[in-house]
Amino acid sequence: MTGSNDGYLTLLDENRIEFPPTRRALRDPNGLLAIGGKLTPAWLLAAYRRGIFPWYSDDQPILWWSPSPRCVVIPELFRIGRSLRKELRRGHFRVTFDQAFDQVIEACRAPRADAEGTWITDEMQAAYEEMHRLGHAHSVEVWRDGRLAGGLYGIALGRVFFGESMFHRETDASKVAFVHLVRQLELWGCPLIDCQVSNPHLASLGAVEVSREDFERLLEAGIRQPPFPQPWKMSWSYE
Repeated sequence: MTGSNDGYLTLLDENRIEFPPTRRALRDPNGLLAIGGKLTPAWLLAAYRRGIFPWYSDDQPILWWSPSPRCVVIPELFRIGRSLRKELRRGHFRVTFDQAFDQVIEACRAPRADAEGTWITDEMQAAYEEMHRLGHAHSVEVWRDGRLAGGLYGIALGRVFFGESMFHRETDASKVAFVHLVRQLELWGCPLIDCQVSNPHLASLGAVEVSREDFERLLEAGIRQPPFPQPWKMSWSYE
């Protein structure tokens, strides 16, 4: 265990699934908590229940994070912007759940013009595809003329959804995916969508920042609730 910036970086024992208290996370880099462990479903589920997620690149070991503030969306407070309402009214896109998870995560890890490389490593992709097969990971697909135009994926525990990544191949496609996700989860009684770390795109979609303490309080209440219905089916539509 090493310490700096008023926090501690913990080396995890691969033979025992145990994370340190999130209050020990480093302030710089914000939220780095632990190193090591595995990306098995058991490790991932234990992490998400604590509000911890993996994020690292190919040349790094597995790094686990719990940043503060935390970027979240509260579905009942979510509002759709004017320009996006116009796009939804046009009805150009068809939206589905869990119809092309592997294609969505593959598209999310593709190189982007505004970033170098990808944090979705081969190991990470395989782990989340396994989580999908087990019913813990879900995707939202946006289609136009039979082609995948955008989408997103994440993890569901109880009535909480943890967003991982999104992509678009056509303008507004990822936003359409996000709106349908939020509204459908709201119908299912979801109190919290975790977006991890804020950025301008998420802020434009209504995401806000809360303290780690407030996030964990909402998280604990949400994951105690019964899980979302299975299989996931889209019933919300913009009218």
